[in-house]
Amino acid sequence: MIPDDTGSFLRGGWVPVEAPDGVLTRAAPADLDDALPPYAFSLSHVDDAVASARAAQPAWDALGLDARIGFLTRLRDAIAQHENALALAISREMGKVIREARAEVKAMIAKVDITLGEGLGLVRDATLDARFSWRWRPHGVLAVLGPFNFPLHLPHGHIVPALLMGNTVVFKPSEITPGCAAVYARVVESVGFPSGVFNLVQGDGIVGAALGGHQGVDGVLFTGSYGVGEKLRRVNVSTPGRILALELGGKNAAVVLDDAPFEKAAEDVVVSAFSTSGQRCSCASRLVVTRGIADRFIEEVARRAAALVVGHPLDPAAFCGPLASPRALEKFEALQRLAEEEGAHAVIAPAEAAVSWEGRAHRGCYAMPRVRRVERREKRSAYQREEAFGPDLAVYVVDDLEEAIEVANDTDYGLTAGVWTASEASFEHAARALRVGGLSWNAPTVGASSRLPFGGVKNSGNHRPAGAFSTLYCAYPMAVTKG
Repeated sequence: MIPDDTGSFLRGGWVPVEAPDGVLTRAAPADLDDALPPYAFSLSHVDDAVASARAAQPAWDALGLDARIGFLTRLRDAIAQHENALALAISREMGKVIREARAEVKAMIAKVDITLGEGLGLVRDATLDARFSWRWRPHGVLAVLGPFNFPLHLPHGHIVPALLMGNTVVFKPSEITPGCAAVYARVVESVGFPSGVFNLVQGDGIVGAALGGHQGVDGVLFTGSYGVGEKLRRVNVSTPGRILALELGGKNAAVVLDDAPFEKAAEDVVVSAFSTSGQRCSCASRLVVTRGIADRFIEEVARRAAALVVGHPLDPAAFCGPLASPRALEKFEALQRLAEEEGAHAVIAPAEAAVSWEGRAHRGCYAMPRVRRVERREKRSAYQREEAFGPDLAVYVVDDLEEAIEVANDTDYGLTAGVWTASEASFEHAARALRVGGLSWNAPTVGASSRLPFGGVKNSGNHRPAGAFSTLYCAYPMAVTKG
């Protein structure tokens, strides 16, 4: 029996897993000799969690908006009080450098205020006249399936608007980051939400599938890969009334034109490509640069990338930490071998990541930044088409803006893109032509404000953007007519 917060959080308390269907065992990606606590899981707890949330939902809705705002405000304050513990949990479990981990927690705090401000402004009840009005109603029970790269900020970005709008929640985190979720649940517990309003179940993909297709949930809010998102879409195809909000992957392009601000563009592209070791869905994995500056610009980007410090997450000098797991590293290295076979040769000479911290070497999931020049576009190229989710940048040289737009759009994804140019006319032309959900002008593709909508088109999402717009998929409008 696994006690206390290594179990599930159900009906307002911790429930141990007495007959496990499996146990999540991991090591810290920064140091594979650092064993992380095991988390047992049980499929039966999915049914228990959904039943708990279902029983609590009518009273939570009836409590009223002002009371729910009060609980969420206290949650914001509790997160701020436990900021250090949350950041350290993120950094240790998924390898995010501590600077970025702290920024993630800051974003969680800000998310509450944004949801209560811009987000709530999108879903206010309204009266047209004495007869006609509309009001916003909760869906009921919402399942939140979280990713590993932002293990708390992204699921929190679903949970807060879901609770605000009167829904109750069952949260299943990534199997890579169960510990982060347990710390988060402890913070939620400290706020004193009514029993069953927030529930946590741990587990692997089987548990996720059971929750994502559970007949007792009214919606599934998912951030993660296209492959898993497509499975969720299929399992829910016969339930059109169940909301499905998908924020999936990206194969994002950084488009740099001859008249770009050279130094800023080079810095922004490196930040876009290698933040969080490339493990952001909004990272730029493709650089599309016009021929007039191509050779000089590629050389500058490669120089800056080679100078990045890959180090232990607690090392303040580190820009990149490890990838999140041995499996993630194996997948990334396999894609690198495929790139070589397909003729995308490295601009930076490959180097082995050797990381030491506090006087000793660390055996972890480290990968050095890669910049590769693609000489020929291939639609069947796995390297050119698949999301790398690691520190890799593929470079394409084009003749002009029109060809740059063609290359940028030549992907199954449509999450983000960036355009670097001094010309507003060129940017506006690109904005009309690029098929993406988020676009930056002379700014990195990463780090978008939560005050904006966040989502993509094509295989990057299903037109239900998160960010400030997440309240819109956490409720539906009811039209009211009076006789």
